[in-house]
Amino acid sequence: MTATFDPIVFKQTTRAQWEEAAEAWHRWGPTIEDWLGDATGAMLQAAGIGKDDRVLDVAAGAGGQTLAAARLAGPGGKVLATDISPAILRYAARAATDAGIETVDTLEADGENLSELPEGGYDAAISRVGLIYFPDQQAALAGIRRALRPGGKFSAVVYSTPERNGFFAIPVGIIRRRAELPPPLPGQPGPFSLGAPGVAEQAFAAAGFREITVTAVPSPVRLSSAADCVRFERDSFGALHQMLSRLDDNAKAAAWQEITEQLTQFEDPDGFSGPCEMLVVTGTN
Repeated sequence: MTATFDPIVFKQTTRAQWEEAAEAWHRWGPTIEDWLGDATGAMLQAAGIGKDDRVLDVAAGAGGQTLAAARLAGPGGKVLATDISPAILRYAARAATDAGIETVDTLEADGENLSELPEGGYDAAISRVGLIYFPDQQAALAGIRRALRPGGKFSAVVYSTPERNGFFAIPVGIIRRRAELPPPLPGQPGPFSLGAPGVAEQAFAAAGFREITVTAVPSPVRLSSAADCVRFERDSFGALHQMLSRLDDNAKAAAWQEITEQLTQFEDPDGFSGPCEMLVVTGTN
């Protein structure tokens, strides 16, 4: 019998995985910022963040984009970083302190339930590679829109299609086959849940956003080797660990070995360049 998707269990598992992966996500921070730097810049620009703005960062993780938003908003602004994982938020708070930024606050919160935030309390909202993993994306979008002032913008970075994201899609495909996992159904959370043409626009429109734009940003993952990319994904990508959870240790090792072998196709004399394309999706309240 095919197992049914349980959003409550999914979120519990997601929280546990990010509690475990928080240190690694922080440790790989320079690689992440190099990889997502262009998409992050496009997101912040699309959100229209300016001096003295109040910014909401949903599924903020270790806070690389949070600090970038805080710098744009300046000392008169304020950024609230929310995430389901308190462990990863501690790294975001520490990063702000280490950077001498005093305008960042953190809040442990489910991105699908932002009801404790003030209605219309934010000038802009952002989410970097977070919205795709919400089981109820409409609930998340509705909560974000409620928190925005009229005319405020929400901008999110999401993956495009598997075909344009070989560095991630190949591991996902290998693990899915080895773990005998069915393909995700439409509407289920996952890395490529908003990547197909028109899907993100439709989701934003259904939540009441207007003036919706989608911009593709090439975001290759550059490392010294395929093995380094596998170390990065193995350390930091909670979604892959969720998919691997039903395999024993030997089967997991075999999956990672196959992934490494397949990703070597993206090596050249200059190192590893894993194909990746992000979409910056933006809507106005």
